[in-house]
Amino acid sequence: MFIAPEEQLELMKYGTVDFISDADMLKKLKKSFETKKPLKIKLGADPNRPDIHLGHTVVINKLKTIQDLGHHIQFLIGDFTALIGDPTGKNTTRPILTREEILENAKSYADQIFKILDPEKTEIVYNSDWLMKFTPIDFIKLSAQYTVARMLERDDFTNRYKAGIPISIHEFLYPLCQGYDSVALKSDLELGGTDQKFNLLVGRDLQSHYGQAPQCILTMPILEGLDGVHKMSKSLDNYIGVNETPKDMFGKTMRVSDELMFRYYELLTDLKPSDVVQLKADVKTGKKHPRDVKVQLAKFLVGRFHSQAAAQGAEDEFNRIFVDKGLPDQIEEFVVDQPMTITQLLVKSGCATSNGEATRLITGGGVSLDQQKVSDSKLMISLKANESVILKAGKKKFFKIIAK
Repeated sequence: MFIAPEEQLELMKYGTVDFISDADMLKKLKKSFETKKPLKIKLGADPNRPDIHLGHTVVINKLKTIQDLGHHIQFLIGDFTALIGDPTGKNTTRPILTREEILENAKSYADQIFKILDPEKTEIVYNSDWLMKFTPIDFIKLSAQYTVARMLERDDFTNRYKAGIPISIHEFLYPLCQGYDSVALKSDLELGGTDQKFNLLVGRDLQSHYGQAPQCILTMPILEGLDGVHKMSKSLDNYIGVNETPKDMFGKTMRVSDELMFRYYELLTDLKPSDVVQLKADVKTGKKHPRDVKVQLAKFLVGRFHSQAAAQGAEDEFNRIFVDKGLPDQIEEFVVDQPMTITQLLVKSGCATSNGEATRLITGGGVSLDQQKVSDSKLMISLKANESVILKAGKKKFFKIIAK
């Protein structure tokens, strides 16, 4: 059922930021190996949004690795803690959602996580099952386990306190409630993003107070978006959504830089560390072309979230549009929200510095839309919502024009 504890530990630690602690985890793994009893592995998520992108799946991919090692996965939906609102990474508190909004968002979570996790080996739990039963006295007793000074060790609380930004008393309940989830589930290991480290440590402390063996904690890095600079985020429009079409998922993955694609391999695929190292070596020595390795990544992602048939179809479509027509793999996107002339489009997209230069470029035969030469400088560009065309200006400037 299990491989050697030492090997399990190495697979668990691969690609992590924080792992607390090696000694404790190895002790748990050895006991699990000897008794053939799976460890209880916890990952919590508050249903603040109805959908997720690949940045959110970094931790879920690690959870899948641990699930494949034979351990029991407990995916916790924080339907109670979402009522409080976690201020992690924010300068102000998140708006508190209504119970109806939380339940509506939670409905889509199972379908999305089961694109990665095995539903037959995953237990879905809701922290309202125990926290809703708490009395005022229970919350007072729970609050007595932590001081205000300890709470202010959490970075976002510290920063807001120093900046004079208000912190509501109820916000202190969030890490305590999340920590108590580990007590209720008797977790052996809890996973989270780096922004959850404080909360995970609270769970470890509370377990000790309640007489349980403290859970180990594992945090995963924040995934960079398509720009390779900022974290993947919908607000920055640098994301790949789990529910995106195969075509869009494949195309966006092909926009990832050659350097960043290996980080995507490490954090988003189930390749062994040695396999990723080999891929890097093959590209560096010229044994494999970076584009082919990127296609392999794109097909893996589409296959995981859709199907292998969809992955092959997306590759065929990509080749038809880009390879067969001699277009570059990576084309910058430019979003338009209103009709405009081709001349205006050239200036706004940066292909020309003035209307005059744009006109000269057009009359000289240097502009095309979807491989069709443009000769009329007054041509009106009017696209339907989400419709797109490929703009080429000169020999090297390409833009994918997308209607908002």
